Amino acid sequence: QVQLVESGGGLVQAGGSLRLSCAASGRTFSDYGAGWFRQAPGKEREFVAAISWGGVNTNYADSVKGRFTISRDNAKNTVYLQMNSLKPEDTAVYYCAATPKAYGSSYNNGAKYDYWGQGTQVTVSS
Repeated sequence: QVQLVESGGGLVQAGGSLRLSCAASGRTFSDYGAGWFRQAPGKEREFVAAISWGGVNTNYADSVKGRFTISRDNAKNTVYLQMNSLKPEDTAVYYCAATPKAYGSSYNNGAKYDYWGQGTQVTVSS
């Protein structure tokens, strides 16, 4: 069992930056791949970024590529999402997720992830 707690969300103007953190507890977090997903009002949850257990592999949704960076510090049991050049369309609740399954090609599939945080709101004003 892994517990995930996100933090770092807030209100920011377009063009600004935020860094989200996802703190894990309960099991050895370095055994888990991790991902960030988001859900805007009235829309389905969508993949944002993923990182393998050792941090070697990362992947991004096309909509955030070049603006967002996912990273992790296994010594601190924490995954980060650095978000730069934010746009109003980035407004959503952002969720951290973890999976013990192999990274593979389904990193962007929410069904792959067994553990989820409660979410943190990100609002980007124009």
